[in-house]
Amino acid sequence: MEMFQLQMKYIEYNASLFTEGHVDCQFGQLQQLQASGNPGFVGEVVSMFFTDSDKILNDLTVALYQQPIDFRKLTEYTHQFKGSTSSIGAQRLRDGCDAFHNFSCEQNAEGCMRSLQQVKQEYLIVKEKLQNLITLERQIEQAGGKVPLLQ
Repeated sequence: MEMFQLQMKYIEYNASLFTEGHVDCQFGQLQQLQASGNPGFVGEVVSMFFTDSDKILNDLTVALYQQPIDFRKLTEYTHQFKGSTSSIGAQRLRDGCDAFHNFSCEQNAEGCMRSLQQVKQEYLIVKEKLQNLITLERQIEQAGGKVPLLQ
């Protein structure tokens, strides 16, 4: 694929992440840090986010299915996950964490179970979207180009 086409694809794909609400301005700030001389920064942060998220989602699932449910522990996990999603700018995932957190504070087991499924689904979506974006960045860099600066 021609460099210009790769860069345009990157710009359009990146814009769609914001337009569709998958990411917010916090993610844009991470991209700006990368643009200021930290190549691969976003990929590293996203990779760490995935590793942490996989662990937290596993911990949430285990805690939710233990009887009796320790809602204090669920609340701690959801608070931790919400902070992680906020720091990377995963907007829709953070919104799902908010709902889960509210249900855990209310000690609403049914609401927690529904929210957990929604959070897991949204996580899989944002994970795929961000992996695709990072792949585009790498393709541009491997072809000798520069990842476009976005405002």
